[in-house]
Amino acid sequence: MGTSLPYWRLSGFYFFYFALLGAIAPFIALYFDHLGFSAARIGELIAIPMLMRCIAPNLWAWLADRTQKRLVIVRVGAICTMLSFTLIFMGKSFAWLALIMVLHAFFWHAILAQFEVITLDHLGSQSERYSQLRLWGSVGFICVVVGFGYLFDQVGLDYYPWAILVVMAGIILSSFWVPEQPAPRAAAASDDISTNHRPKVRHTVPIVVFLVGVALMQLSHGPYYTFLTLHLIDLNYSRAIIGWLWALGVLAEIGLFVIMPWLLRRIGLTKIIVASLFLAALRWWLLGFYADSWLVLLFVQILHGATFGSFHAAAIHFVQRYFSAEKQGQGQGLYVSFSGIGGALGALYAGYTWQPLGAGMTFALASGFALLAAVLVLFGLRGLDNPRLEFNKGRNDDIHP
Repeated sequence: MGTSLPYWRLSGFYFFYFALLGAIAPFIALYFDHLGFSAARIGELIAIPMLMRCIAPNLWAWLADRTQKRLVIVRVGAICTMLSFTLIFMGKSFAWLALIMVLHAFFWHAILAQFEVITLDHLGSQSERYSQLRLWGSVGFICVVVGFGYLFDQVGLDYYPWAILVVMAGIILSSFWVPEQPAPRAAAASDDISTNHRPKVRHTVPIVVFLVGVALMQLSHGPYYTFLTLHLIDLNYSRAIIGWLWALGVLAEIGLFVIMPWLLRRIGLTKIIVASLFLAALRWWLLGFYADSWLVLLFVQILHGATFGSFHAAAIHFVQRYFSAEKQGQGQGLYVSFSGIGGALGALYAGYTWQPLGAGMTFALASGFALLAAVLVLFGLRGLDNPRLEFNKGRNDDIHP
């Protein structure tokens, strides 16, 4: 993968970081249900770490941009994430669990945005290869979600906190394997597309439209990340099968990451984002009303490649393109924060509507949010696409927003 790129060290961190997401997203609502909490309380608990994404990333981004000690922040965040979660062994009341969710999320959300900047610094002019590193996060997610599905079918959910700590330990160890980010080259001497070919943002409208679209996309994911496992259990799917269904979605995501450089060259960011949003609207509608059909459910999970994979990869490139080099940490922090706003609101509305309205109407609302975002981005970012922008190093034909 190139002699200067620490491919496996960067990939290893993504593996463990998203393995933790695979341990949390499909199973934590199931664990809270196991502890006896109602759908509304589950929604509130799951909304807390998403809400912390509105606050923590920007605080850590400010500190990282000021100190330029991004890797130190990643390592400290990983250690404190694990220490915070160990508090779960001291109590399991709603208030205590809420405190744990606040603390561990505050540090966990210090990690990814800064690590994305580290990764892009290592990639330099090879930024289109980001998705080839990020796909290992999807591999980690799959390993954990399938393994935990079988594990909890055999031993039950009482061992869930211990399993989570094992994954968190992997994040800590992998963070110390990652090398320091390379020093940026001088702009005048560099042919790096991230410096010479990043447009200077003269208006904030494209960024505002993008961030609102991000928030609405994550809002639409609320029922999926909060109640998918419980929804499928109600439809008589086993935990092991549910683990494989989650894994299928991430396999589709990996496939998307593999072809993402090709898509970016030939289609462009705006079209990819809009297509992802329209497919999300279709996905949530089908999941709400037709998940009892195996064929529909398989198709719905394959669509995860679009609703998360292509959307996330395109969003990372959008931030890299429309924020200056010295503001990359803040740009990634804003992206994560608006994702958190949408995710928190999504978890809350899903929790409050799940029992009174049912799964169908809850997912129908999610479909409407994704459709609204698609229309907003379609018209709000129209005309910005230039598929050659990221890859034509010899020209400076940037389109200025």
